[in-house]
Amino acid sequence: MRPINKYIIVKQIKEELKTSSGLLLSADDANQFRYKKAEIIKKGENVNNMNAKDIIYYDKAAGHEILLKDEPHTIILERDVVVVL
Repeated sequence: MRPINKYIIVKQIKEELKTSSGLLLSADDANQFRYKKAEIIKKGENVNNMNAKDIIYYDKAAGHEILLKDEPHTIILERDVVVVL
């Protein structure tokens, strides 16, 4: 599978979230954050400044989930990426 134009295939990274005082946040609390963390699996030919295996944060409302080799992945647009680590 190869994304086209400005599309990116990402795999979500599950994070264990802690407050500065060391308290673990529940999954419900984590869902209130605006952005999700993911790894880029493949990128379209017109995507700039990002590469496969880059870790990114993207808008949680963006994209559509698909199954690739029985694993959930998300397809997003380049404009939905807010941070590249």
